[in-house]
Amino acid sequence: MRLGQGVEWAVHVLLILAWLDDDEPVSTARLAAAHELPPAYLNKQLQALVRNGLLASEPGVRGGFRLARAPEEITLMDVVTAVEGRDTAFRCTEIRRRGLGADCDDSLFQDNCAVKSAMNRAEVAWRRALAEQSIADVLAEADGHAPGFATAVRANFARS
Repeated sequence: MRLGQGVEWAVHVLLILAWLDDDEPVSTARLAAAHELPPAYLNKQLQALVRNGLLASEPGVRGGFRLARAPEEITLMDVVTAVEGRDTAFRCTEIRRRGLGADCDDSLFQDNCAVKSAMNRAEVAWRRALAEQSIADVLAEADGHAPGFATAVRANFARS
């Protein structure tokens, strides 16, 4: 499973907004500068988070983005779905019916392909694991890994 960098960027933005812990919107430019990301591309990820109810967007000179839900209510699966979409990772193309299987009776293929079944089980487990972890969980872990970073974020964004 390979996720695009937009997922990483989105999670980091959600962490920044959670550390700020207020309803004051933050511009795309400020969020992009925090991790030296290209603002235009980051904005695409932010708009995806807005469309999926994870962020709220406020227009205007003093506008920007803020969390639309509490960090405890946003799961990593929510983020992945918002940025990557709902498509499954594995797409069975029924290659078992080609080559050696081309001359076999159709009755041999009534059940789902065992490869498809195995991959679907793995994906369900992966999605479940992401759904069990909230932004608040990641925030707590990040605070443990870098205890002073939340303070640095608040200072950078001129918050107390």
